[in-house]
Amino acid sequence: MKLMIQIPCYNEAETLPITLAELPRKVEGFDTVEWLVIDDGSTDNTVQVARENGVDHVVSHTRNQGLARGFMTGLNACLRLGADVIVNTDADNQYNAGDIPALVKPVIQKEADIVVGARPIENIRHFSPLKKWLQKLGSWVVRKVSGTDIPDAPSGFRAFSKEAAMRINVFSEYTYTLETIIQAGQKNMAITSVPVRVNRDLRPSRLLKSIPSYVHRSIMTIIRIFVVYKPFRFFFTIGSILFFTGSLIGIRFLYFYFSGVGAGHIQSLILAAILIISGFQTILVAFLADVLAANRKMLEELKYQVNILRRTNENDKEASK
Repeated sequence: MKLMIQIPCYNEAETLPITLAELPRKVEGFDTVEWLVIDDGSTDNTVQVARENGVDHVVSHTRNQGLARGFMTGLNACLRLGADVIVNTDADNQYNAGDIPALVKPVIQKEADIVVGARPIENIRHFSPLKKWLQKLGSWVVRKVSGTDIPDAPSGFRAFSKEAAMRINVFSEYTYTLETIIQAGQKNMAITSVPVRVNRDLRPSRLLKSIPSYVHRSIMTIIRIFVVYKPFRFFFTIGSILFFTGSLIGIRFLYFYFSGVGAGHIQSLILAAILIISGFQTILVAFLADVLAANRKMLEELKYQVNILRRTNENDKEASK
């Protein structure tokens, strides 16, 4: 059994040594523990620092592509390197590496495909009240969409079985945290959480450039989740509201028209027509979006089968050596 610990990095030369110093080289249930750093186009000496501090593998992007892309690059690299379980952690040493054995335990015992480390959000001093509220809101939305009960959806401290890693596909360029939980719920993967500790804050969050930016990105991410993973419900709800509102305004116009005073309410007729047509078209979009979602699921299943074949071929090559 091989455990791979992956760390997405972008200009983390200062904090990376602290993070690596805490990572384990032995974890119960595994024969091998290896570290992998994803260099997301760093312009400092992150790669050099990683190698000097004993990192086994480094994969690099030629330019910065964002946390979500870095996360997926890491998963794919870990699978190619024969990982049975993959742990994702941050380069700023936010998460206590001493909790890795607890994080991987449900995966080893076949109780879960994905395990999310649940932070004590209320007790984290460097989180502002607004950020705590947004964290809770994001977690609530994810629970509703995915049908899971993960209390800390934005947490990046996670463990994945190789099966789960082969099934994950992240579309967002901002963050992977919410999407992966939703996909787990929709694909009937077993997902759970365990309480984890956090360390002191070493640097400001790269995702939280400013409160307005964080609010905007969080809201857009939540909306995008509904559009991508619940497209029929999203567009059908909007279309129904438009159609129903237009119908009410149309009925109001007809009332005045048959009362003999309809001439002064032509604007209501025009508005009603616009809303009814828009609502009908949006409902049609809901059906088209549902078809596209079905096609996406088929493509994801095809990708999963390709990953299985690739893994089998690699195992056969290793066995023949």
